[in-house]
Amino acid sequence: MKIFNKIIFGTVVTVSALATGCKKDYFNRPPKSSVTIGNFYQNADQVNAATNVLYSVPWFGWNTHVGWSISELSGGNARSWSSDISNFSYFTVANTDRVLDAAWNSLYTEVAQANALINTLPTAVPASVSTAVVNNALGEARLWRAMAYFHLVRIYGPVPIIENTSTNISDYQVPRNPVADVYKFIVNDLLFAEANCTKKTRGTTYSANIHVSSGSASAMLAKVYLYMQDYTDARAEAEKVINSGEFKLYGVDLPGKQFSDLFLTANNNNEESIIALQWAGGAAVNNNTYGYGNSFQASAAVNSQITGTGDGYGEVGPTYDLQDEYDPADLRRKPTYMIAGDHYPEIDQAAGGYTFPSGLQVQGTYAGVKKYVVGTPADNGGVGAAQSAANNTYMLRYADMFLIDAEAIMAGATTSSDPAALSAINKIRTRAGLAPLTEIRRFYTVANPNYAAYGPTPNASVPKNIIKDDIIDERRREFAFEDDYFYDLMRADGFNNTAHAMGLKLMTQQDRGTAGGTPIVRYGNQYLSVTASQLQFQIPAVELAADPKLSDAPVPYVFK
Repeated sequence: MKIFNKIIFGTVVTVSALATGCKKDYFNRPPKSSVTIGNFYQNADQVNAATNVLYSVPWFGWNTHVGWSISELSGGNARSWSSDISNFSYFTVANTDRVLDAAWNSLYTEVAQANALINTLPTAVPASVSTAVVNNALGEARLWRAMAYFHLVRIYGPVPIIENTSTNISDYQVPRNPVADVYKFIVNDLLFAEANCTKKTRGTTYSANIHVSSGSASAMLAKVYLYMQDYTDARAEAEKVINSGEFKLYGVDLPGKQFSDLFLTANNNNEESIIALQWAGGAAVNNNTYGYGNSFQASAAVNSQITGTGDGYGEVGPTYDLQDEYDPADLRRKPTYMIAGDHYPEIDQAAGGYTFPSGLQVQGTYAGVKKYVVGTPADNGGVGAAQSAANNTYMLRYADMFLIDAEAIMAGATTSSDPAALSAINKIRTRAGLAPLTEIRRFYTVANPNYAAYGPTPNASVPKNIIKDDIIDERRREFAFEDDYFYDLMRADGFNNTAHAMGLKLMTQQDRGTAGGTPIVRYGNQYLSVTASQLQFQIPAVELAADPKLSDAPVPYVFK
């Protein structure tokens, strides 16, 4: 695996250099000229700062195109004509694809960074630093390693489990391990993090909320257990988080805030944020801002008027299928995507705000992405640069705990009127301005409400009937463009199921097509025709060439 030639290990100097890309003084590290393995971790502040790099730089490749190409394009929330990513919409991604390669590199770089800390801290820290401080840092590192593996296993299936990257620098030919073993490894890391990370209550001093906590590990465990269909433990962990009081829902527990406020740079590390990537936002490192800030706005914003930094390429737009999911009353719609006439006073404030114009076609759908699009540097306290915004990327939000709880209570049932399940899902619906459900239904068939949108004689591929699912649909509306939806579709058939019968049905009913004309008419011209084998992304060819064992059958992992 060539990634092992790129790892940052004892070599802690390099870790320090990367960490300077993180924003604000709480990410500062000692001058690199003074750093050696023997003297770096000499006090509690330095140990607490050791994990800073895990929150940012290794994830840049993921954030640039990878995360949303896989989840949003493949999942059917977004479409693009851009030649470097459009194949994710059609599942024609070859193992030579550079975006797919970037996914592997970014995630295994995060694993390597975490491993460096996990295997170095116990022997590098003097006795004057308390065990609790060291174990908290180790817990953070293991949580982030678990996060990387959670993405790896959902994208590639069986992947190599690496606990000590340094042992593989000279011998980097390693086998893959089974999916069930990877999940067990993830759970073990998260249980350690839950037991050793600091417990917190998230307050209004947002800078104190940056680092993950024991509650963050519990929340991540809830999600992982849900994927494993361990509904008992998923419910227990979700309700542990809900009952802890550590996190709060904007617009519910904090009535002065609303859903749209979650995505303002000023609200980075807010009370609803459980785990988030931290971005530098234009801070120059070695005279270069690229690689240290959030680059999503550069791709998603429809023009440079929005960004004020010369980018805003509009290379991704919301599909009509995603747009169909939102009731006009849904308060999440406008903060998620823009349509003609939408006005955003927080963007281009110097000009009185930004209004999405009528007739503006963005990748064929006449709508633009709003979520994570935050405007000019002036709109964000003077912070930002081209392809380098300062807004965080959510990896897990508190809202997820309620939807996990509702699904776990149902425990695989197709219908439920359980008051606890209804209370959980309706907490999210009520914040969105929607009527509460009186019954939760899963995988039920209804007449396609948009069938008439294609004229009197719709294309034969337009489905007359579609499958709906109250849990997955609510998750889609809540987390669109947060790099989650594709994985929800892939787990619709159960844990470690590669047939994806239901997932395929949900995907092949999606309108991923374009529109045009005056007045604008939807063509219904792009419905998927894919097989289950296409839904498993391939290990990059360059990795297979470097490590032929990756082509072999997975080998059971020997847990230590």
